Amino acid sequence: MAKEGTAPRSDDLVEIDLRNAGLAAFLAWLWPGSGHLYQRRYAKGILFMVVVLSMFFFGLAIGEGHVVYASWTKTDKRWQFICQLGAGLPALPALIQAKRVFGDPPRPPLLNGFMAPPEQPVSLEFEDELATWHERLSYRFELGTLYTMIAGLLNILAICDAYAGPFGSTEEKDRDGSKAKEGEA
Repeated sequence: MAKEGTAPRSDDLVEIDLRNAGLAAFLAWLWPGSGHLYQRRYAKGILFMVVVLSMFFFGLAIGEGHVVYASWTKTDKRWQFICQLGAGLPALPALIQAKRVFGDPPRPPLLNGFMAPPEQPVSLEFEDELATWHERLSYRFELGTLYTMIAGLLNILAICDAYAGPFGSTEEKDRDGSKAKEGEA
């Protein structure tokens, strides 16, 4: 082991088998933590699964299922959904709902409007559903949106870890397969 205050030697570093890094990254996006489970990094996988999913579903719950939705209309560009989509499969029902609502022909949303975009007011005479959500949920709408966005962004960091391994590795392989520290030639 390296002494405190000294740089680690090459024999002190642990090499992690990332298996198929591309598949691990896809699995980590699809269901948070599953890419790490695939790589047999069980503690990290369970940690990411619990943290990301609990944060996402908590935000979704306090926003009563209305804070995660996909919309790209003139009056409602939902930029937040890009971050929420980082959570993977839990955010995908919003895309299905948007496809139904904004499709040709438009169809009513499924599951009582869960993760469906708000109805767009045709004129000033019609009720603005998004404004109704904001009024009824008050600060919980913004807080739920924030929680789900942070969950998606945290999962993007977990995806990077599944793809490239732990950050801060100082080893790389030479062309002949032997290990060398960065900076040595």
